[in-house]
Formats: sequence, structure tokens, C-alpha cells
Amino acid sequence: MDWALARSEFPTLQRKTYLNTCSLGALSRRSRAAVNRFLDLWEEHGASAWYRIWLGEVQATREKVARVIGAEPGEVAILPNVSSALAVLGSCGPQAGNVVSAQMDFPTIPYAWMAKPGFEVRLAKSPDGVRTPLEAYEPLVDGETRWVATSHVFYTSGAIQDAAALSRLAHKRGARVLLDAYQATGQLPTNVRELGVDAYVTGGLKWLLGGPGVAFLYVRRELHAELHPALAGWFGHQDQFAFDSASFRPHLNARKFEMGTPATAAVYAASAGLDLILEATPEAIRRRTNALVRDLYERLRDVGYDLATPEDERERAGIVMVRLADPAAAVKALAAEGIIVDHRPGRVRVSPYFYNTELEVERFVDAIRRVAPP
Repeated sequence: MDWALARSEFPTLQRKTYLNTCSLGALSRRSRAAVNRFLDLWEEHGASAWYRIWLGEVQATREKVARVIGAEPGEVAILPNVSSALAVLGSCGPQAGNVVSAQMDFPTIPYAWMAKPGFEVRLAKSPDGVRTPLEAYEPLVDGETRWVATSHVFYTSGAIQDAAALSRLAHKRGARVLLDAYQATGQLPTNVRELGVDAYVTGGLKWLLGGPGVAFLYVRRELHAELHPALAGWFGHQDQFAFDSASFRPHLNARKFEMGTPATAAVYAASAGLDLILEATPEAIRRRTNALVRDLYERLRDVGYDLATPEDERERAGIVMVRLADPAAAVKALAAEGIIVDHRPGRVRVSPYFYNTELEVERFVDAIRRVAPP
């Protein structure tokens, strides 16, 4: 892969040292052009663009997502965000029992069930604030567990969870597995069948380079006849353009989990981002990003920073967390130098991606040593 050519797709990189893909992927020329194409079609065709063009783009995007995660197009639903995906999935089945998540998960995951009066949410604890071992989940999963709902990559450390092992644990005890892969898809090669998960949710915002407004929900085909959402919208109807108000007949595949009209501009942007991922391939992206993360991790460790990221690079995704007393101040000082990173409680969060360079990693380390020495 010509990484310099790939880098030229992202104008931001000509002006900034952008190391914040884990918060928002850099805007590509291709995604900007795709949104402009959507606007041109809107102007030219008006509402008829739906039938002639836009629905086709929605289906094409569904097919691209399926290729990235090793699924079938009929196993993928398109929704506006992860919260919506969790809401519709959580509406299926008995509205009682327990859900097991991790304290390190992004709060959206447990919130989805905390708001339901019939559910107990159990949180597996991390011994080090970096990873959550399988042993922390084991005593929490029992015969009343509906879902083990947790992250593929933890947003607070960049640690990769063993999703296949979690699936085996959950299935042995009669529970299903929902994986939040917002911090994984694109940068990690993924085959949902090999992972054994029952549902998998991701989106365009971060490593898929598609921006906000679109999320993708995989539900394995064997569950389509078993899961019946209690939330519905016209895009979930088998024949939505029949406008039949007297009966609701949901799709027989994952499209039954779709609800209202999708944000079509976001779909266009996401489709273009997926093209970039498919062209580069997640396997090559993983190798390139892993090399940059290794360089960053070793440079920070060698000058004495306390890192809240796994030491073993096989457990690391594209995120390195630096423990600091005042991470917000460090992020602000770095931004004044044109270096864009982010912070979470007690930590500066740095996320190189394939479009970054070793020189940018070196520049960041030199700068943080000045503004927030170890």
C-alpha cells in the first residue's frame, strides 16, 4: 500500500498533526465529494432521488459493511447511532433478567439497559484500568443473563478483548453476546462469524472514516426469526411503499431492526469511507497502525511516561493512553502547537492511524515532553 498516497486523501494532515481518529476520523476528499454528490442529486431530482438513486446507495453501503466484517448483507441494519441500535435490539425478548458489561465500557452500553426497569446491569471490574480479564465476567454470567454486552476495544485503554472467548462463555450459560466495535472496525481485521458474536454494532464516526450520523448493526442470521423488536418504523416493513397502516410485516432479515428514514448524507459519507478501508484492506491497515502505535508506545515508555495501554502489542489497538495529572491542560497546550489529541479522565488519548507518519509520532512525543513532562 502506498501510504503517502493514502495520506494525500486527507487535507487536514497538511495543516495539523492529527492523532485523534479514536474520537473522529479525519475527513477525506472522497467523503466530502460523496456528500456533495448527494446534495447535487437532491437539487437535481428532489424526492424522486429516493427511488432512483438513494435507496440503492443505502443498499450498497450495507453490502460494503458486510464485506468489512465478514457478514452477509442481509445480516446488516443501518441506524443513526449506537444508542438506537442498542434500543431496538434491547427491545427484543423478555424485558427482565440481567445484562453483563464492563466498568471500562463506554457508558452508552450499560445505559441502554439501566433505563429498563426489568433489568439488572452487572459490571465486570478491571484490576488495572487497562483490561478486563475473562475471569471478571465469569461469576456475573448466569442463567438469567440476556446479553453479555461489551466492547471489542476499550475506549479508555485501547485494549482488545478476546471476543471469541467471551462468546464461548456467554453461549455456555445461555446468554447472547453483543459487541460494541466502534473502536475496532476498520483498524482491526474482523470476521463476526469467527468471533462467534450474536450482534455487533459499529459506525462511520471513527476508524471507518465516514463521520457522524450512521451506525451499522449486525445480527447473525440464525437469530432473525427469534428476535422481535418492540420498536418499529417504516423502513423495517417488508413493503414500506405499500403504506399499509393496517398491518406491520417486518423484514425477515436484519432490516427488521431498522426504523426511520436514514440520514442519507451520512450514508454517502460513510460509503466513501468504507471504500477507503476496503481498498487499503483492514489487514494492511492493522500492520501499518500497529507499527505506528509500537513506535509511539516505546518512545513514551522510554522517556518515563505512565501508560494505561497493554504492554503486549497483540492486545493493543490504535489507542495509547498517557496518565497525567491534568490531561485537559496538556491537550489544550498541544492543540496550540497544531497537535490534535484528546483526553479522558486522568489520561491523554493518542490514536495514530494509517495516514499518520513516524515523524508525527516523534513530533507529538517531543511536544508532550515540553508541555507535560513525565
